[in-house]
Amino acid sequence: MPVHAADLPVTAAAADPSPPPGLVVTGRYDQLPGYGVNRPRGSDSWLFTFTLGGCGLLRQGAARARAGAGDLVVLAPGTGHRYTVAPGAESWRFWWTHCQARPSWPGWLAPYAVSDGLYAVSSVPGALHGRIEAAFGRMLADARGPAEGIPGEDIPRVDIPREPDPVAVAHGSLARELALCALEEVVLLAAGGARTPAPAPDADARVRRAEELIAADPGAPHTVSSLAESVALSPSRFAHLFTLRTGRSPMRALREARLRHAARLLEGTDLTVERVATACGFGSPFHFSRVFRERYGVPPGAYRAGERR
Repeated sequence: MPVHAADLPVTAAAADPSPPPGLVVTGRYDQLPGYGVNRPRGSDSWLFTFTLGGCGLLRQGAARARAGAGDLVVLAPGTGHRYTVAPGAESWRFWWTHCQARPSWPGWLAPYAVSDGLYAVSSVPGALHGRIEAAFGRMLADARGPAEGIPGEDIPRVDIPREPDPVAVAHGSLARELALCALEEVVLLAAGGARTPAPAPDADARVRRAEELIAADPGAPHTVSSLAESVALSPSRFAHLFTLRTGRSPMRALREARLRHAARLLEGTDLTVERVATACGFGSPFHFSRVFRERYGVPPGAYRAGERR
C-alpha cells in the first residue's frame, strides 16, 4: 500500500515506527525541549539529519553525538537509537531524511564514525551550509513530485499542506532518484568539505587486510578474535580501528559481505536457499531469510525469481 505524507505523523513520537525500507521521506522540523524519539530496535532505514539551529542529541547504542548548527549526523539502520532536543537547548531545527543509503555513502562517512552506525560530520565549513540547505530543499520539492512534463513515467502528485514543518514521501522511481541525488550532494559536500584527521597508515593497512580476508571467503567462520589475530591486534583494539576506519563494526561488515555473496549465488547458481545460507556462513536458513529480506526487501526465493526492489 502506498505511503503518503498525510499518513505520517507531523512529528515523530516515541511509539512511531520508522518509515518502511525503500521509501525516501524528507522533512524539516522545529522542535522544543521535550521532543524525542526512542527506537530500541533501531530503524529499517538510514536517518540523515542536518541541523539549522539550536541543538539535538542523537544516540546509537551507547554512543552519542551532539548536533549543532551546520552538523550532519547520520544513524545507520539496525541498532537501537534515540534522538532528542539536547538538554539545555531552547530548540532543535533540522532537516531530516529517511531512506536506504547508496552503497558509496558509508565509505564517504566512514572517517566521521563515532561508533558502529553513528556518523557525526561536525566541521562542515560555513560556506557550504547554504548549498546543503538548498539541496535539502530540492529533495523536499522532488519528493513532492518532479516538474510536470518530464517523460518516462506517470508519477502521482502528492498535495502537501504548506506548514512550517513540511514532510513529503517520494513516489515513483523518478521522484526517488531525484531526491536521492540531492541527498548524495549533501553527503558529498559535508564529508568532502569537512576536516578530518589524517588516518594512521599502519592502522589502515591492518583494516584493509581484514577486509580482504572477509571478501576472499565471506562464508568462513570469521570472528572478531580471529580477524584480530590475523592482523596482530587485540580484539578490542582491532574492533575500534575497524569501526573508526570503515564506519561499521567487523561483524556488520561480515554480514554485509555474506549477504552480497548470497545475492550473487542466488543470481548465478541453482543452489537451494538452504545451501546458499550454509555457503555464506549463516547457521540457520530462517535467520538467513530474515536478514536477506531486511537487506534486499524480498526473501531469497523471490529475489532469485527477479522480484527485486
